[in-house]
Formats: sequence, C-alpha cells, structure tokens
Amino acid sequence: MRRFSPAKRNFEVLNEADPALRPAARIIPRAEHSISRSAISPNALRVLYRLREAGFEAFLVGGCVRDLLLGITPKDFDIATSALPEEVKRTFRNCRLIGRRFRLAHVFFGREIVEVATFRAMSAPDEQPLAAAVPDLDDDEAVDELDDELEDDIEDTDESTVLAEAGPHQTGIHGVPPLVERDRSRHAGAGDEDDDEDRVTDEHGRILRDNVYGSIDDDVWRRDFTANSLYYNIADFSIWDYTGGVDDIAARRLKLIGDPVTRYREDPVRMLRAARFEAKLGFTLDGETGTAIASLRELLGSVPPARLFDETLKLFLTGHGARSMEVLRKHGLLSGLLPTVAAYLDRHPDGAVARLVMQGLVNTDQRVAQGKPVTPTFLFALLLYGPFAEIIEKQPQEKWHDIGTIVDAVDRAARAAQGRITIPKRFSLGVREMFAAQPRLEQPRGRRALRMLEQPRFRAGFDLLLLRADMGLADPAIAAWWTKVQEVSQTDRDRMADALTGPRSTGEGGGGRRRPRRRRRGRGRAPAAS
Repeated sequence: MRRFSPAKRNFEVLNEADPALRPAARIIPRAEHSISRSAISPNALRVLYRLREAGFEAFLVGGCVRDLLLGITPKDFDIATSALPEEVKRTFRNCRLIGRRFRLAHVFFGREIVEVATFRAMSAPDEQPLAAAVPDLDDDEAVDELDDELEDDIEDTDESTVLAEAGPHQTGIHGVPPLVERDRSRHAGAGDEDDDEDRVTDEHGRILRDNVYGSIDDDVWRRDFTANSLYYNIADFSIWDYTGGVDDIAARRLKLIGDPVTRYREDPVRMLRAARFEAKLGFTLDGETGTAIASLRELLGSVPPARLFDETLKLFLTGHGARSMEVLRKHGLLSGLLPTVAAYLDRHPDGAVARLVMQGLVNTDQRVAQGKPVTPTFLFALLLYGPFAEIIEKQPQEKWHDIGTIVDAVDRAARAAQGRITIPKRFSLGVREMFAAQPRLEQPRGRRALRMLEQPRFRAGFDLLLLRADMGLADPAIAAWWTKVQEVSQTDRDRMADALTGPRSTGEGGGGRRRPRRRRRGRGRAPAAS
C-alpha cells in the first residue's frame, strides 16, 4: 500500500518533472472515506467497470470526487484511464472523440455524457515552438459542439476538460507493466509529426496543445488544485491522494498544485476557476494561489473567446452567480473577462444599474436552486445593461425610446464584449429583442399590447421590466399592469387593454380609438417609434 510522506507535503517546491522527487499517493481505503457507489451515476459506473474489464486502469477523478466528499451531488462524472482515446472508442460503441488541443472521449448515454481522459504526463518539449504553430482555438468540431450543447451542459467540468493531464506510459499501478503494451508518447493517429508538437505552449507559457500520455503518477501533477486531484479507484473503492487534497477539502482551502505563477501562465483560465470555486464552495484561496492573480489577470486576454464564454456560464448560471460577481470584482478578474462591464461598475458601484445586475443574478441563483431553467440571453442582458445604458445616454434624450437607437446600442455593447468573449448569435439577438421590447412594454397601446404576450421573448422582456421597475428605472404601475394582465381571463384582459386608452370613440369593439394606417413611402424609411 502506498503511504503519503508528510515530509514531502510541500510539493509546490518540488521539480514535478522528476519522478524521483514526487510524493507517493496516500491510499485511503473504503472504510475511511464517505464516498458510496450509490451516489455515483450508474452510467459512470458502467464506464469504469467496462474499462477495468478491458484491462485498463480506471478512476473517477477531479471535481466529482471533491463534491462527493463534501456531500454535494455532482452534475457530471469524469473518468481518468490508462486507455488511449482510440482504445476508449473501440471499447464503447456510444463514444465520440473530441478536441485537438486536449484529446478526450465522450461516452453518450442519452443526454448524459461521461467524459473519459487518458492519463497525461508532465514532460514538455525540449524547445518551445512558436505560438503560430498551432491555432489558438480548439478545432472547429469542438467549438461547434460548445455552441450547440452549452445551454444544456453548463455545469462544472473538471480540469480534464480544460487540461486533461499526462506523459509517456512506462508502467502500470505500483510499477507493474500495463496489461496492454503500446507506445504512449503521443496520441494515436499523430502520423509523422514531431513528438514535441504533442505539447505546445505560447510565449506566455500557456499550453496550446497537450497530448503526451503517461501514468496516474504523472497525471496528478498536471491537475490544477489539490481539491481536484483526488482519484476514486473502482478496483477497490479507495481514494488516491497525492497532494493532500482530502485535508484541504476538510479545511475548505483551495491550493494550486505547483508554482501558482507558472500554473496560471500555463492556463490563465485557472484564475477564473479559482474564483468560481471560491464562490461556489466557499473555499479560501491559499497564499499565492490568491495573491498571484493581481499580477497575472491580464493573461486572460490571450485565452480563446469560446473558452471564456464557457467559463462565464459556469460562473453565473450554476447557482452562485451573485457571489461570483463579488469574487471576480474582488480579484480584479471581471476586467479580464468583460472589460466594459467592469469599467461601468467601477464608475457606478452603487448606482441603480449595479443594483439591477446583482438583483438579477440573485434571482437567477434562486431559479437554479428551484430547478427552473435559466438562459444565457437573460444573463447577457444583465451584464451588458451598464455598457448599453452608457451608449444610450450619449444620444439625444428624445431618441432614448426609439427602437432603432436601442437596437444599435445593444449591438455596439455586444460587439465590445465580444472583443474578449464569444457570445453566440442566438443569444446576442435575444438580448437585442429583450431591450427592443422595453418601450412597447412601458407604453402599451390598447389591445395591440396583448400581442406582446404571444412573443417568444415576452417572459424575458417582462422579467427585465420588473427588475427595472424595482430599481426605479421603469414605472412600477406599468410593471404591475403587465403582472396582472397575465393572471386574468381573456375577457378581463380585453377590458384592461381597452382602459389604457380611455372610453372608446365608437360603438364598435376593438380597444379604443383607431389610428389611421400610414402608407409606407419607401423601403429604406425607418419605422416611426411606438
């Protein structure tokens, strides 16, 4: 049995690339920890058992192990294995390989996806290739998959998604040769590419590609935080702890593995992950894990926008959005993620818009806690409200409620935000529709107003109106009218709509005085404001 050496607890000063200096794992038997198989997804157990039956090592790893120890039900279950991605695919018919930057296997069980990553190594190339050698974004397939599936799968992913960890696989558990001998120095199908192209970094030290495979003893040192570096072994239901992660979880302490400056440079998104875990779990950032962020947060500008979009959803749409905003601002990370939003909130920290944003995030957190759906469209309407308002207020006041002015301001605010993060068009267009609906919601006109109830974005626009009314940015009486009109019968709705314009001028029905229809004078003429 492996034993953890207390003398080697200060692992961050070790040369992690030298196997002789790495601490051995502390193996915690089933009787000494609280994780039960009844709390693990049956589909994840199927994957673990089948990999073991095929002769491979298989472990639950990362955030799911952490959450199980905390008594939290994990949203997903990630697996680390000695099997190469291509071997995982041959083992499971319902498997798809994704990613070029970090090769991963996704095993599908209906809507549930079990992610499987091959053990990765610490070894790096002798010479650092130029950043231009590798595209800055993941491959098109991975980016398309992110855009298509992110609404349904936005909860916590482990470091295996961001940096599945690894190095050349020489031996199996405890130095025993693996059951299946094969070359693990690079991923299968690499062709005649040089070995050093399997791990590529840019001029800042950020990893651009990492498909160098290894053993579990290599893999652990590539993970981000000690709390995320625990392995649950399906062979005997023990937990393998190389870094003191069990103790750090008990102390609710978040600590990077290795030198924090180096690790943040390797992957600046780790700073956002640190903020997310601080917000979500209530952990305290330990020492330089927290203090190094101030000098390195500008590195977020080198991260692919699609990854920052993914992290934004995890920060704000998983039940701890209000706390995430506080933590991001405390560490100065909001300026690296959404510079225009951070700049507005810094200028108006106690204004009505700042209070609107925080209350909207609180409301979103409550919906998540109640199991209700949340949408990135509403989130970005909240986040962009400040930059949008600033653009609107630079226009003549008589144009503030003009639909064309509003649409232009939303587009400009969204474009500024997309200088740093990707906002898929279906969400940015939804934000535009929400803001464009506000003048029509604020100035309902007869029975025509009732048509708004049939619009797909009505509910989101109405929720935004309620928030604005609560913060003094819209008429509370109008918000109350829209609230009531949704609760009454159709007859009462018609009566309420008729009352908006006073007594009808004719004995006919229809909801008040009819305005003469204006003839269009040209296709290029902008419609009159409502």
